[in-house]
Amino acid sequence: MDYSIPTVDLSPFFRENDEDGKKKAIEVIREACSTYGFFQIVNHGVPPTLLCRALELSKTFFGYSDEEKLKSSPGSGAPLPAGYSRQPLHSPDKNEYMLMFPPSSTFNVYPENPPEFKEVLEEVFSHLTKTCSLIESIVNECLDLPPNFLKEYNHDRSWDFMAALRYFPATEAENNGITEHEDGNCVTFVFQDQVGGLEVKKNDQWIPVTPAQDTIVVNLGDVIQVLSNNKLKSATHRVVRVKGKSRYSYAFFYNLQGDKWVEPLPQFSKDIGEPPKYRGFLYKEYQALRMRNKTHPPTKPEDVIHITHYATTT
Repeated sequence: MDYSIPTVDLSPFFRENDEDGKKKAIEVIREACSTYGFFQIVNHGVPPTLLCRALELSKTFFGYSDEEKLKSSPGSGAPLPAGYSRQPLHSPDKNEYMLMFPPSSTFNVYPENPPEFKEVLEEVFSHLTKTCSLIESIVNECLDLPPNFLKEYNHDRSWDFMAALRYFPATEAENNGITEHEDGNCVTFVFQDQVGGLEVKKNDQWIPVTPAQDTIVVNLGDVIQVLSNNKLKSATHRVVRVKGKSRYSYAFFYNLQGDKWVEPLPQFSKDIGEPPKYRGFLYKEYQALRMRNKTHPPTKPEDVIHITHYATTT
């Protein structure tokens, strides 16, 4: 069976009195979130010229010498290592990235070159935060939750972060840029160049997410899957590198504050007679387990921590 990731036009949400357009968009997103956990958005409120400029500056930065890039090495104290790094740590030929937190964060380590990189990254961050807030409100409606429920639950933006990524060209021995995984957060945005390589898993079939001009890819993370008691899906995805070309992209993670308690909401469990499919946990504890997957990779794939670590046996 052939699958395709739907593309949703968000322009009705930026117009007055287009309730019919909003309703149609919400229905497409509702279906996409329960089927794939993935969809794409256009007319999303982020200036296309800004996205293009961010990708251009990223390509310039990653083209610098290692000596220049390492001037922006990670600082300390942040939940994740802000600044320039290569990942995974045990195989540095796969990809490299620049990680940043909200512009107001004291953890950020920005490169001095290219000169306008910092300014553009901060502007991108601000726009993506607003658009992600809109997507969160749409997901709230898809779940028929009380108005602003997710906004009030996830009100602290200090744990959001964004990564500028470069995936090196595939080698004869390996083409995997990032192995299959799910995101641990609430909502993730990705915008990418035309090289491609992002794929989503559905019924053991890998579906390419074909790059499209001015489009942002959206996927749900584990937090939404747990809160909805599996009503909505945290998408399994990967990046496959291509030969002869580096791939440049940005990933924006709309995150949850670390001290938040995460468990299936009663609306999707006890209130409707459904057993909770996960036991509750502190978000920062789950994040620490996921980080350990990267810093100390298990020797056996089955020992990698996923959200199933908290799954109940019922």
